[in-house]
Amino acid sequence: MTDRKKTPFVSVLIPIRNEGSYISQCLQAVLQQDYPSDLLEILISDGLSTDNTRALVAEWMKKDPRIQLFDNPKCIVPTGMNILIPQAKGEILIRVDGHCVIAPDYVSNCVRHLNSDEVDGVGGPMHTTGENFTSEVIALAMSSKFGVGNSSFRTETGQTKPADTVPFPAYKQAIIEKVGLYDEELVRNQDDEYNYRIREAGGKILLAEDVKSEYYSRGSLIKLWKQYFQYGFWKVRVLQKHPRQMSLRQFVPLAFVLALILTLLLSFLVSWGWLALLILLATYLLANLAASIITGSGQGFKKLLLLPLAFAIIHLSYGLGFLVGLFKFWNRWKDKVGKVPILNPKS
Repeated sequence: MTDRKKTPFVSVLIPIRNEGSYISQCLQAVLQQDYPSDLLEILISDGLSTDNTRALVAEWMKKDPRIQLFDNPKCIVPTGMNILIPQAKGEILIRVDGHCVIAPDYVSNCVRHLNSDEVDGVGGPMHTTGENFTSEVIALAMSSKFGVGNSSFRTETGQTKPADTVPFPAYKQAIIEKVGLYDEELVRNQDDEYNYRIREAGGKILLAEDVKSEYYSRGSLIKLWKQYFQYGFWKVRVLQKHPRQMSLRQFVPLAFVLALILTLLLSFLVSWGWLALLILLATYLLANLAASIITGSGQGFKKLLLLPLAFAIIHLSYGLGFLVGLFKFWNRWKDKVGKVPILNPKS
């Protein structure tokens, strides 16, 4: 970018909570962008962290005055984003996760695509990685189509194409003013819902192969269970508000869990119930083992042993979360408004 008059100011927005293990890597990557430093600001909202996150951010603020910190009393990502968006001076806003590291050319590539490809939002493939044995196995499962379906930003690389949603997106300020703020009801799935609103408003989202990031997966199977249970649970509210946002893959874990429950109940009621249950379990087990062998090929025997469990946790926790959400929100099918605060357009 040689013509600075046409180079837009960029605001990087980072909503965080208890990211002491990762925030320094995240900020270092943002500060090392090849984008003009005087055309970049970094705004952080902290959800009342109880670890050393705030102290680390304070140290980074001493090193670089472009970093600003704001409190996020409600602690979740949507409220954090809604605190930062009105503070942002940028013509382009980029949402970055404290759990990720963006490539050195992330900002410049986002800006280039937004300026030249006639799109309103852009993100790229996310490489999921782990820092210990368990998280490496979880990363494999989260990057597999058997694990997460046809989620293109998790499972595909080397492609630039229109997309329904992308991770760590860059948006034009104009589309944000048109669509508004984030839905503060959604503890999870807020990016999917926001990108759907952009597309519903006529905007376009691009998955760009040169917009690269690295995401650190959960470090334990318990954390993986909680993560995907919440994904399934809050997906129900997205379904109730935006039915057309849903894809078939998002119903498969629920169907699997319901089939398990139904065949288990049948096993106590009819003589062939146990056979139906065994056939279902055997079919899933064979598919899981086959996918584990394909996904874990060359990763070592120990990872191959744990991978089927990681797959099962993703499927069962998401499906159970979805089922619990259906019961929890059974009377909310007509409530399609959500909790989206009013955004006052910048003058």
